[in-house]
Amino acid sequence: MKLCIAEKPSVARDLAEILGATNRREGYLEGNGYCVTWVFGHLCSLKDPEDYNSNWKYWRLEDLPIIPPQFGIKLKNDAGAKKQFKIIEQLVAQAEEVINCGDAGQEGELIQRWVLIKAKCKVPVKRLWISSLTEEAIKEGFKKLKDAKDFDNLFAAGNSRAVGDWILGINGTRLYTKKYGKDKMTLSVGRVQTPTLAMIVLRQKEINAFKTSEYWELKTMYRKTEFLCQIERLRSEEKALKGLEYIENKPFEITSFEQKEGKEGQPRLFDLTSLQVDGNKIYSFSAEETLNIIQSLYEKKLVSYPRVDTTYLSDDIHPKIPGIMNGLKDYERFTSSILAKAIPKSKTIFDNAKITDHHAIIPTGIQANSLNENEKKIYDLIARRFIAAFYPECLVSNTTVLGKVDQLVFKASGKQIINKGWRVVYDDLKGEVDPEVKVEKKETKDTILPIFEKGESGEHKPVIHKGKTSPPKHYTEATLLRAMESAGKLVENEEMRELMKENGIGRPSTRANIIETLFKRKYIEKKKKNILATETGMSLIDLIKSDLLKSPELTGQWEHKLRLIEKGTYDPQTFKDELFKMVRELSDEVIFN
Repeated sequence: MKLCIAEKPSVARDLAEILGATNRREGYLEGNGYCVTWVFGHLCSLKDPEDYNSNWKYWRLEDLPIIPPQFGIKLKNDAGAKKQFKIIEQLVAQAEEVINCGDAGQEGELIQRWVLIKAKCKVPVKRLWISSLTEEAIKEGFKKLKDAKDFDNLFAAGNSRAVGDWILGINGTRLYTKKYGKDKMTLSVGRVQTPTLAMIVLRQKEINAFKTSEYWELKTMYRKTEFLCQIERLRSEEKALKGLEYIENKPFEITSFEQKEGKEGQPRLFDLTSLQVDGNKIYSFSAEETLNIIQSLYEKKLVSYPRVDTTYLSDDIHPKIPGIMNGLKDYERFTSSILAKAIPKSKTIFDNAKITDHHAIIPTGIQANSLNENEKKIYDLIARRFIAAFYPECLVSNTTVLGKVDQLVFKASGKQIINKGWRVVYDDLKGEVDPEVKVEKKETKDTILPIFEKGESGEHKPVIHKGKTSPPKHYTEATLLRAMESAGKLVENEEMRELMKENGIGRPSTRANIIETLFKRKYIEKKKKNILATETGMSLIDLIKSDLLKSPELTGQWEHKLRLIEKGTYDPQTFKDELFKMVRELSDEVIFN
């Protein structure tokens, strides 16, 4: 008998139907030489401190740092989990081969491996590795089962991540709680949550310390076009009035008129983070809400595997694009022009070198029926982004005009869309986005300037514009996700973001949970879309003097090492030894100061 272990009951039913295992049993299905069972989340976890040493149950500074001689796993203390594990354990003992059908990612690999280790699996193990749950993908996956050993590095990275989180979480939390916690307050510290909180606190302090100041700018209207004087902002009204007096009753002369055609490249396909960013910007969904919605769409076989950090497709997807496009019946008004000719194999879309486990998030081409409103919104974002990627570039004309009044230089600029290209895919979204996005669209609306001739001159109407400096903006979930992705650096350029992903804080699949954890622990709060640090959160970061715990860059370096472990180019034991050394130094620093 071949035993398949799926990530959850619903997936197990899909697999069983395709494999012909249609006989229902308690905790599994069987038939046609297969048994199909399932886990549901983490059935196993790393052991607690008291499982190694009964004295470690108590929080005492003298016991820190707690570093077990060897990490072990244990069964979750839950009646349902224990019952299901017992079924898996018995089936493993009877199987001639086990097929790991868990979630095809690092966390999924970890969940399954811990269960198989705990069940003392001795038989050969194969791995089902698929990027969608469609019938076609499942059948193809079973024809191309991989050896479980091919994923040993993936498991090593997931296990190292869990150990790292345990080491820093257990020791850091006990250390700061016992040293600084008041009134039995627990001060939670973590490998990813602490630098994330530190970023929010730093931004909060910058905002709190900011002092608004007034400034004045010199502008003038010439031929119904506003020109801005190219000098530094003036800090007094007196200087502004002198400037106004200086240019009044003097002619305005055009010194340069330049039009350049440019291109706006197609948007990249979605990875999980960019989808969560758009979900928050456009529909105000939290990162966790978007993750739950996309997971539901995946399980309904409508989109590919969602927990990905790449915006590229593998070369073998190229022949499947027409079939996927044909399946998007609700978008025929856009897909018909793409399908009318051969689909190019663009390097900005297809690149095997940019893919590790899975490709970018795309529709599967299966008709989307019976979706709730939130699912429709996220599915629509994915479908439009997928289609837009195969449209032509948007052609624009950028205009820059320079003029002068005596010795002062003025500038006006504008943009005109010549050919919308991929932008037509988003035309009928107007009125269906939130007010924030409408404002953004209005600000970037095309400014079409008149044709000016170099040397022309005439009358103009100078004015003074009075303004106030603005504090830094609060993080929203969208901008926080971007900052986590690039280790605290707010990077707008998509190519640069791609390069920095390996040094990001956390993984795409874990960032939403980290943000939610900070909310639950009341370290941060939300006002409208803005994320603010609470007094508790600010106090905790102020107490933590160690840059090792707070630095996004250093945490990003650890994340990079975990990715190298996944690639097989960094020793997991070295990673753990570095963490052990760090937590010893941290304990000494806090306890003896």
